[in-house]
Amino acid sequence: MLFNSYIFIFIFLPIALIGWYGLNKLSRYKLASLFLSVMSLWFYAYFNVRYLAIILSSIGLNFALSFLLSKTSGFSVPATGTNNQKMSLPLINRVGLFAGIFLNLGILFYFKYYDFFIENINLAFHADFNLKHILLPLGISFFTFQQLSFIIDRALGRCEHYDFVNYLTFVTFFPQLIAGPIVLYKEIIPQFEDPKRRRFDSASFARGVYLFVLGLTKKVLLADTFGLMANYGFAQTFSLDAVSTVFVILAYSFELYFDFSGYSDMAIGLGRMFHVELPLNFDSPYRSCSIKEFWQRWHITLSRFFITYVYIPLGGSRKGKARMLLNTFIVFLLSGLWHGAAWTYVAWGAMQGLLVVFDNLGLIGIRGREEKRPSRFHIPAPLGWFFTFTLFNLSLFFFRSGSMLAAGQLFKNLLSINFSGKLFEIAAQLDISEIYVFKQALELAAPNAVNYLYLFVMMAFFVLAFYLIFHKNAYERATHNELTSARCWIICILFVWCVISLSQVSTFLYFNF
Repeated sequence: MLFNSYIFIFIFLPIALIGWYGLNKLSRYKLASLFLSVMSLWFYAYFNVRYLAIILSSIGLNFALSFLLSKTSGFSVPATGTNNQKMSLPLINRVGLFAGIFLNLGILFYFKYYDFFIENINLAFHADFNLKHILLPLGISFFTFQQLSFIIDRALGRCEHYDFVNYLTFVTFFPQLIAGPIVLYKEIIPQFEDPKRRRFDSASFARGVYLFVLGLTKKVLLADTFGLMANYGFAQTFSLDAVSTVFVILAYSFELYFDFSGYSDMAIGLGRMFHVELPLNFDSPYRSCSIKEFWQRWHITLSRFFITYVYIPLGGSRKGKARMLLNTFIVFLLSGLWHGAAWTYVAWGAMQGLLVVFDNLGLIGIRGREEKRPSRFHIPAPLGWFFTFTLFNLSLFFFRSGSMLAAGQLFKNLLSINFSGKLFEIAAQLDISEIYVFKQALELAAPNAVNYLYLFVMMAFFVLAFYLIFHKNAYERATHNELTSARCWIICILFVWCVISLSQVSTFLYFNF
């Protein structure tokens, strides 16, 4: 089920809210949590009912392992435990740790990477092993990492065992189930155990609606519109010229930005409707003036996971600068692979890793942004922003392309000097209903000018996108702005506009990861 669909907005969400607050009003707290979990499983199974068996099996196995670990009493390790403390783990905890890692990564490998692995084995050794053509379950990367973090912390004695209903609610809570944020047990379970959080709070609900509608607007009116140009452009990879290649990658860049930003806003907004605070996962990364800053703002909870459960266990920055740089590169390489089972994602992760490693060398600083960082020389913030934005967009050639060959062709296109007119074809994809009247008038008065109308609309969208990324984001507006009557009217208008546009409903890009 999609956030941007009629069934979710007008059927699922009202039922979930009424049931949740109604049962809590009657002090049936366990039943309310169970009801929310069942609704979340319906939300998940709506895509494909067969996915239900996968997520329930994963939940059941992880909960059973947590239960077995609960039989060890009196053991705990601080979250910042040293290697010596880790070596003192009781045997059952060590077994549980390796079992939890093997279980979760094994499930993820089978459904997401098995065919990729076999394809490369066949290619490297001229073998002929059969591919399984496994359909990737939605959200498996997210709910697997969420449970993996829990089971690792359980084995290390950093958290306690919870009853099944609480654990089920923690994993399946539908706002964050499919595309994050990747939440930790300590962020969610205490909120569900707090009776005050189960009472309807008008302020939290109002700001939740405000944030949800702003996120819906980003997805429906911006991301999906940029997607029209990006999808057409990437289908024409081998016939693009330099100018059209630039606009195609910018279109995809903004589609990805507003798609993921919109989902993150809607997830947090939905959480607030249920009086639950989800962590910030997307903090205007296109404002960043360095690659390092960029990754402190983009997919924040995924970065947190890799830092906590990969970077630090590898030694972090404790074993010298060279080891720190290597650990950083490994994290980004794995992050690329996490996004998809293809060499294009590995190449994207490697490029990001090399850029962050270069940033960590401290050769170049950003004037006014990193005064305490020792650098040989500093550049102005606007120049830092330009390089950061450009390099990230260049890396998206790998991220979006279906093959390394296609990605390489896009780089070749940038070096071409011809103008083939493809830009007009790309702009023509913006044959949206909002400009129907203007288009019809031009077709009657000056038919040859219609292409320039599309070009004008395309440029207007890009100007709007750049304007939005440098002003208050939706989270900042929903958190700090007073909900005046004028803002409420604007939200109502945007909501109606989005609802009318839902006939062109599309999935979120991060569903593919």
